[in-house]
Amino acid sequence: MTTATTSTCPECAETVPTTPDMHVTSIVVCPSCKVELEIICLDPAEFALAPEIEEDFGE
Repeated sequence: MTTATTSTCPECAETVPTTPDMHVTSIVVCPSCKVELEIICLDPAEFALAPEIEEDFGE
């Protein structure tokens, strides 16, 4: 059984909670600085800044 854990935000170093239903590539929002984070590793939980989604305008 897995339990909720925490990790730190790479932007502000505040604690960001994780839940057992999260998976790699899940996007979470830092409760402190509100930046979007992507989960890049689960054991231990590790975050990276989420990539910006860019419009391709059909190109």
